[in-house]
Amino acid sequence: MGRLNKLPNGVRYPSHQEWRLLKKLPKWWLLGTLVFSTPLVHAWWQQGDLLTHDVERTAMFLGLLFTFWFFIGAMIIGLIVIIIMKGPGYVSDPYYLPKEDKALENPPQR
Repeated sequence: MGRLNKLPNGVRYPSHQEWRLLKKLPKWWLLGTLVFSTPLVHAWWQQGDLLTHDVERTAMFLGLLFTFWFFIGAMIIGLIVIIIMKGPGYVSDPYYLPKEDKALENPPQR
């Protein structure tokens, strides 16, 4: 028995938008990172130290940056799951049930 046995007569669905979105995500990640980190880099360039001057603004932009990264990561995971689910079906090794006591299947009626 091979490692991955494809399901005979399995249906494979055509890809639609998931590949297009997955190919655009690195560009979106870079653009969003630049947008959210530009104020931090500008403040650091002008003032030299981010923690002594405007802590609230630094925390806000870092929070936006990390939230954006987590959103992009969740999108990547979701799109990969969709691609896997649309692929071919596979058969696992059969698991034969042990013989059961037939008397337990149909209990007497009261």
